[in-house]
Amino acid sequence: IRESATLTRDVLEQHFNDLKGTLKKLLDERLMSLLQEVDAIEQESIKPLDECQKLIEHGVSTADDLLREGESAVHGDVGQQNEKLCSFTKKALHIQLDSLPEVPSLVDVPCLSAQLDDCLLTILKNQIFRHGTVASHPPVQLEEFVEKPGGILVRWCKVDDDFIPQDYRLQYRKGTASHFEDVYVGSETEFIVLHIDPNVDYQFRVCARGDGRQEWSPWSVPQIGRTTLVPHEWTTGLEGYSLSSRRNIALRNDSQSCGVLYSKAPTYFCGQTLTFRQVPSGIETVGQPDRRDSLGVCVEQQNGYDSLQRDKAVCISTNGAVFVNGKEMTNQLPAVTSGSTVTFDMEVVQLGPSSNEGGNFKLRVTISSNNREVVFDWVLDQCCVSLYFGCSFSYPGWKVLVF
Repeated sequence: IRESATLTRDVLEQHFNDLKGTLKKLLDERLMSLLQEVDAIEQESIKPLDECQKLIEHGVSTADDLLREGESAVHGDVGQQNEKLCSFTKKALHIQLDSLPEVPSLVDVPCLSAQLDDCLLTILKNQIFRHGTVASHPPVQLEEFVEKPGGILVRWCKVDDDFIPQDYRLQYRKGTASHFEDVYVGSETEFIVLHIDPNVDYQFRVCARGDGRQEWSPWSVPQIGRTTLVPHEWTTGLEGYSLSSRRNIALRNDSQSCGVLYSKAPTYFCGQTLTFRQVPSGIETVGQPDRRDSLGVCVEQQNGYDSLQRDKAVCISTNGAVFVNGKEMTNQLPAVTSGSTVTFDMEVVQLGPSSNEGGNFKLRVTISSNNREVVFDWVLDQCCVSLYFGCSFSYPGWKVLVF
């Protein structure tokens, strides 16, 4: 409680300090804009009046000079009087003493003023008093962490019955030194976080957005999740496939070489779920299907084959056909296309003496694809709790993620 209270105080103080700084900046910018507008109106309006004043002052000065010259001519010597009067008369005829510039009426002259609406303070006051809330319990909480190879399945749930969620937002960070990052935003209540290093603690938190609202709820209590399972990786070096940097995505390239791409190690264990997902490859169309295509698991790597449709392997072809030890089953799944997800689940159902079918080890296999599944027993002559996975595609363009 003390830790969350201290963190909440820090968040509130930081937020309102940021708001004060932003509001001051906005008010300063608005003041500067209005002052510049006053300066522009003043300069534009005063210029013609200044010019008019100069013309009037010039006319008055000229008339004053002419008046003094006339007085001098009248009161001067008799000999020079005629000459001065003649000069005065000529100047008087050329100067238009009755011509003045048009002076605008007083009502046409701008008179600046500022209109300031006091209701802004009322609006701000009401908004500020409603801004921010303090919650003692978030409406959603993290519920479960499930280990996955190189990942963690995170589940969360709603704990406030009155809260109607529209979206959820999941964040995580490695350890406690880094910042939280968004990893999922959507309406689901679970998500598999990939690219997780094994045996490393990760912190998770989740929040929600109410129906029809824009703001997010408070964060859930941060919880630590980890996985001890090493990530699934494809084997490097096969000419027909290009791999991602983490080697969990394989792209069938345009090489003429063919063969089965296997996992680096037998990292699939019974009791887990193995998932293959066809992801967009950046090519206009997904690869052309072929009856030899396969996605599945096997007991051991066997070179020299161009498909997993062989002994000691179970697989699904891109046309939806299911093969067990090289034999096609009558049950068929939907065709695999771009964006499809195929999952394999296996559990041990028999471990002991040889059965009538000739094997002494039996696995119950469930293969799911596009909301349909097939279930069957896979009989082997040896004990296998960890298996290889593999894929083979005849044509370029197929791109598969495994996790």
